[in-house]
Amino acid sequence: MATLRRSSHILVFPFPAQGHIIPLLDFTHRLALAATAIDLTITVLVTPKNLPFLTQLLAAHPRIQPLVLPFPPHPSIPSAFENLKDLPQRCLPALMHTLGQLYHPLLSWFQSHPSPPSAIVSDMFLGWTQRLASRVGAKHIVFSPSGGMALSVLYSLWMELPRLDDPRDQTAVVSFDKLPNCPKYPWWQISGSYRACVEGDPAMEFIKDIFHANIQSWGLVVNSFNQLERPYFDHLKRVMGCDRVWAVGPLLPLHDHDDVTVADRGGSSSVPLDHLLTWLDACEDGEVVYVCFGSQVVLTNDQMAGVASGLEKSGVRFIWSIKEPSAGHVEENYGMMPNGFEDRVANNGLVIRGWAPQVAILSHRAVGAFLTHCGWNSVLEAVVAGVTMLTWPFGADQFVDQTLLVEELKVGKRACEGPQTVPNPEELARVLAESVRREKGVERKGVMELRKAALEAVREGGSSVQDMEEMVKQLFSMQA
Repeated sequence: MATLRRSSHILVFPFPAQGHIIPLLDFTHRLALAATAIDLTITVLVTPKNLPFLTQLLAAHPRIQPLVLPFPPHPSIPSAFENLKDLPQRCLPALMHTLGQLYHPLLSWFQSHPSPPSAIVSDMFLGWTQRLASRVGAKHIVFSPSGGMALSVLYSLWMELPRLDDPRDQTAVVSFDKLPNCPKYPWWQISGSYRACVEGDPAMEFIKDIFHANIQSWGLVVNSFNQLERPYFDHLKRVMGCDRVWAVGPLLPLHDHDDVTVADRGGSSSVPLDHLLTWLDACEDGEVVYVCFGSQVVLTNDQMAGVASGLEKSGVRFIWSIKEPSAGHVEENYGMMPNGFEDRVANNGLVIRGWAPQVAILSHRAVGAFLTHCGWNSVLEAVVAGVTMLTWPFGADQFVDQTLLVEELKVGKRACEGPQTVPNPEELARVLAESVRREKGVERKGVMELRKAALEAVREGGSSVQDMEEMVKQLFSMQA
């Protein structure tokens, strides 16, 4: 019988984007708690400006240490920025590419360390670490902050490399026939990073190699749970040619009602948490719509006006979290709130500028619906809170997440689609008003069932806890 090593060392390498770094740090927290049978040291690699993300993790776990390496230069990335939250989405391929320059500094660190890590857990956008792991004799585990369906689509894209017959036809359909339920998407809904790549270009070849390396990795960890996406985990096991695919989510903060934890996870907010909770406490159960499009999206001025008009016409109580526009956004007609809107809805609504304590908002009894961009972290937080989702995907994996929510699981309703689409205020008002009516629809029933399954998955003996325990067992087994 295999026995566990008495001590071990793991390197964790998050990708510097809020939707990626936060769930991987939550995973690291749970890994440290799950590996109590061994003397585990964890090193987390970040660049200098991302070090503040580790504050709470380092305070909670003395055996977790940071490794800070300088951010490599890139002509497309200003020297002051090291996180995608401060950059346009189009900079994602450049950020992936420039982080590849950390290969040799990281190799030197491994070779000079007296007790180097025996495993590397890295974000799915850092697949080049598979090559590093092979060189230093370490196991490589991919961490996916996206769900199993979205990751399956992404892997299929980079393995099959579909292209348009007519580059002008953005409505041409791409079919994923090898995936469960054979999803299909018009070209314009396919990953923007994939669509932007040019065959033969070094940047495209680098990113393609990242995903091919991920598929060759020793294991895969996904922030999801079996009851949510089981067919896609079975598919990923077939793709990787092994059973080392673990669904360990939903990865939410353990103390998600702790004021400090909730408020400080992603940055500063214009509305203090105590004021926000007091406002929600004065609302009736399920009557509030929460509106948030994640840490990356800044709406155009026309979209801002459409959302504002829809909220106003609906008459619903709401909280609207908006990303603060930069000077460049303002110059290009992004992110401006319509004049007088906040005064007109002062009795019904609350606008938050900056980071919103989303877990605290969604879990409050007063919140009944969530107008969301369908980012995976937001999806999981809404599922755990039992809140109906109104979907407006913009890009990345969000159209796939919408398919899962609306078509397969039937826990969401379409509200709008696309990064440039301006919502019809009357139609949006109707969807918003219907979402908080007393007689909730099939979506409400379905999301409450998923909520129960999510909570069961992370309880002792639940599927996600079992997967985490199995991963620890295989990772640290002397015979693994």
